[in-house]
Parts: sequence; C-alpha cells; structure tokens
Amino acid sequence: MINHRNQPEKLRYHQHRVAVSKSFTFDSAHFLHQYEGKCKYLHGHTYRLDITLSGFLNEIGIVVDFSEIKEIYEQEIKQKLDHQFLNEVLPQMNTTAENMIVWIWEVLDKALATRGLKENGLRIEELVLYETPTSYAKLLRSWMEDES
Repeated sequence: MINHRNQPEKLRYHQHRVAVSKSFTFDSAHFLHQYEGKCKYLHGHTYRLDITLSGFLNEIGIVVDFSEIKEIYEQEIKQKLDHQFLNEVLPQMNTTAENMIVWIWEVLDKALATRGLKENGLRIEELVLYETPTSYAKLLRSWMEDES
C-alpha cells in the first residue's frame, strides 16, 4: 500500500478525460401550446435530469466534486423550476422537453464558466431530461457544437 502522504503525485492515476454523472429530480407543471393531446391541458411531471460532465483529474484524482454538481443544479435549475409553472418561469417557448433541455444546457454551461470550471477543462457532455420514467429528451455535446 502506498503512503499517499509521502507520494501525493500517486493520487492522480492517469491523464485521461473522464465523465461523471449525477441525477436529480424536480416537480413542475405546464401545458403545451398548439398541441392536440393530453399535454395541451395543465398537468404536472416529476422530471429527472441526468447531468454528465467531463474533465481531467485534479491533483487528488477528481474531475469535479459531486457536491459541486449538486450545488450548481440546485442554484441554477432546481431553484428556478421546482414546484413552478414552467409556462411562466421559462423564456418564451413551448415547454417541451426538447426546448427545456437546450435551455438547461445553456444555463449550466454559463454556470460552469462563471465558476471558472470551464477554464480547467470541465464541460457538459450529455444531458437527459426525463418527462416520465419512459419518455425523455437527450442532448449531446457534439450536437450543440455542430449547430453553431
């Protein structure tokens, strides 16, 4: 066994990019405009958001602390969307999972930049927003970069 107090350089095992993920839930209500189906009426969901970030290990072998991901989520997403009427709190859009996930990406990406985390190579790789346990929207880094 290595005594890490005497060999701190051994705490970071490699130099590869690694992804870490964390899942969260929030409850919100909405309805869809110009939609023929159940969702045209006011209703609620327990959304699940899976956030996947990638980066390089710091000196102790961590990409980003899971508690920091939670803090960013709670301040930037949960505080704005949990137990809210999405049609009133989101920018002007039809509150589909497809629209919401891009808004969430933009908010999270800005938060990473504001906290200086992007400077260290941390970036969003994937978001998955579940509207129900079996229905979700997915957004990948490559899709966001290809569109610019």
